[in-house]
Amino acid sequence: MRGIIGLCLVSVFVSCATKKKVTPQPTKAPIIVVDSAKIKAETVQVPQIQNQDPEETSLPVILTTEDRVRLMMREGINKQADWTEAMHYDLRKPNYVIIHHTAQTSIAQTIRTFQVPHAKVSSHYVIGRDGQVVQMLNDYLRAWHAGRSKWGNITDINSMSIGIELDNSGKEPFSEAQISALLTLLDTLKTKYQIPFTNFIGHADIAPTRKDDPSVFFPWKRLAQNGFGVWYDESNLEMVPENFNYVDALRIIGYDVTNLKAAITAFKRKFIVVDVSDTMTAYDRRILYNVYRRYF
Repeated sequence: MRGIIGLCLVSVFVSCATKKKVTPQPTKAPIIVVDSAKIKAETVQVPQIQNQDPEETSLPVILTTEDRVRLMMREGINKQADWTEAMHYDLRKPNYVIIHHTAQTSIAQTIRTFQVPHAKVSSHYVIGRDGQVVQMLNDYLRAWHAGRSKWGNITDINSMSIGIELDNSGKEPFSEAQISALLTLLDTLKTKYQIPFTNFIGHADIAPTRKDDPSVFFPWKRLAQNGFGVWYDESNLEMVPENFNYVDALRIIGYDVTNLKAAITAFKRKFIVVDVSDTMTAYDRRILYNVYRRYF
């Protein structure tokens, strides 16, 4: 009997001395609650954040889009002010579509680039060579695709545009499946957001000193024939008036002419294709004049 009691006591001591394993729990997203007790309880609701348990062990987590939006909504609340919500508001509405080529080797590589923290770049859509369309951000969110850019008087292109990346090295033609998928997507975006046909442009248009995408292989003429972008009337190239100022014409279309040679090259890469030098020939001016007139 004494032996049994002794064995039990040893078991108890061993059990008490053994450390329990604690499994770290992932960080919980802040929960927005409404407390109307402090300020004008009958009319004003004041969103507050529940404090997390300070004793809780946390692990780093990757935030989802929904988590990021929730956190941004929390940061947008001024805790020093009373709160009551208005009925009429919306998110930013896209009014431009900017087309890029990825200059990478695969759609998987591009998607990975847009998912690593240090890249600091993103796009709403990526379209593969086989026509696969991958959406990476809600259309109403602001992607980081345009970079330092300007079009007309707009210097924050990201805030009013949708970015579309085409899986292409920049040195090869775009596949039929890819362009067909792009046209379908553009039709959806144009209809849904009432985007003007003139507002479908390329990355090189808005950043002529830095970018050359999409390349000369991109079929801008075909897009324009389907209602996305501008093209000139090849059968009716009018003579240019003597007082025509091609610099003003480029600026009115939208190009930043601060670096005029870069603007000319961007225009010619898109409309001339076979000659992308930084000088305007008489033929180039006729095409520019034809394009310019389509903006009125």
